[in-house]
Amino acid sequence: MELTRRELVAAFLGSAVAASACRRERPREPVPGALVDRAVDVGHKLRGGPLPRAAEAQPVDVLVVGAGVAGLSAAWRLAAAGVKDVRVVELESEPGGTSRSGRNEVSAYPWGAHYLPAPLVDAGPVMRLLRELDAVTGVDAEGYPTFAEELLIHEPEERVFYKGDWYEGLYLRAGASAADLAELARFEARMNAFGAARDAKGRKAFAVPSALSSDDAEWTALDQGTMARWLEAEGFRSPRLRWLVDYACRDDYGTTAEGVSAWAGIWYFAARQDGKGERSEGFLSWPEGNGRLVKQLLASVPAGQVERDVLVHSVEPGEGGCRVDAVEAGTGKPRAFRARQVVLACPRFVAAHVVAPWRQQRPEWLGAFQYGPWVVANLTLSDMPRSRGFPLAWDNVFYESRSLGYVVATHQAPRMDERGPTVLTWYLPLAGLDAKAERQKVLSAGYADWEGLVMADMRAAHPGIAEQARRLEVMRWGHAMVRPVPGFMWGPARFAAQESLGDVLHFAHSDLGGMALFEEANWFGVRAAERVLKGLGRAAPSWL
Repeated sequence: MELTRRELVAAFLGSAVAASACRRERPREPVPGALVDRAVDVGHKLRGGPLPRAAEAQPVDVLVVGAGVAGLSAAWRLAAAGVKDVRVVELESEPGGTSRSGRNEVSAYPWGAHYLPAPLVDAGPVMRLLRELDAVTGVDAEGYPTFAEELLIHEPEERVFYKGDWYEGLYLRAGASAADLAELARFEARMNAFGAARDAKGRKAFAVPSALSSDDAEWTALDQGTMARWLEAEGFRSPRLRWLVDYACRDDYGTTAEGVSAWAGIWYFAARQDGKGERSEGFLSWPEGNGRLVKQLLASVPAGQVERDVLVHSVEPGEGGCRVDAVEAGTGKPRAFRARQVVLACPRFVAAHVVAPWRQQRPEWLGAFQYGPWVVANLTLSDMPRSRGFPLAWDNVFYESRSLGYVVATHQAPRMDERGPTVLTWYLPLAGLDAKAERQKVLSAGYADWEGLVMADMRAAHPGIAEQARRLEVMRWGHAMVRPVPGFMWGPARFAAQESLGDVLHFAHSDLGGMALFEEANWFGVRAAERVLKGLGRAAPSWL
């Protein structure tokens, strides 16, 4: 069904943006650009008929399938242990998954994850990676790690756009009543208490990564209901606070508080602090976002070990290893590997089509994994966008839009001039509870639709931005983020999915942690690599 322009904007971004877009409507030239994703088309080949199998299989000690953060973390761990015969194969032409990045003549920019919260604890594989990056400057008197000043987000960090003006921070204090502010203070006190909570074994109730959290029923029972229901039960009804919590859930989980378990919703606010408020030093970022972390992981893998544009379509575990069948994405040429150990670093919805035993008898728990779609767009401008109110920040959020707004790629450059060209990275989680319907909506829109949507969203806050726009590129992520729906974080499905098949096939991905975060992907990648080391008979101290 054909939608009018206003109906299209309302369907994707909400009625407030649609009304604003129509008020500002005037003829303009479309911004040149393109849809730049292709995994949608290539990856869907797994759903078709049988793909060709090679006559001969290449022997290899370890095959890592997938060069996202989890797969690269596995290869990183294996390289550190001295395992030489490792091959990493990746469907895309660029590794990194949703942490990948791009670059043009103006700046590097992210295509997904754009920051890493500074860790609180000087331990674990993420801290090891940050030390390799020379991002860690030391440890303070209380034992907290400290980080290079140039990598911490520069001021101003955040601002929010509401009814024609920009305001500092994410919580909309302008016009807030005394009751609103009292409720915010009470909410923050509750989150601080959750951040301080420990069980009898000394484990944090809510920890990073989630695998280190307490499994005591006192806390895990929160997983049964939604965050929205928890807020209501606790008497948190301020629309401004509810917006803030919804924003947090959309930002990290791709859906609203109505679709996120209360455990996961509280984790967002409690896990990265020690109970005394926000103890974390802040956020670490680069112009390319977490693409910088991907580059560091890649640098640890010996040259020639990573093969791109390879679609793995079958992994069959057997005695002494796995047979892995693939085709080259460009030519269709069949490939095969005989691997002693395999790390399958892809999401469960892909694994369901790839793991041979699961094609014959699909485990029931696969149905518990839900994934939300996202759209990320990079808009190159000839000059910094003009706006009214609080000045341009790193993170610029639209209060009345379903998008998350945008980050400024050049904000973390050594010198960010107040004028001059820049790249704005715009984020839209399709947050409706019916993820399949949201995915169909994302894929049904073409470049012209997305150009109109991005510019409608941007023009509401920056009326002159159309004249500054030079190019727009749009990436559609059909299954961008696993959703921690009620009952999932501490239910049986997620734990069943973490189990290896025999001693030869091991799994790694952020979805095993229930949250699409760098720390989860890194942790499960390292864990899979350590299972590989055991399978190879290699003794090595754990990094976990």
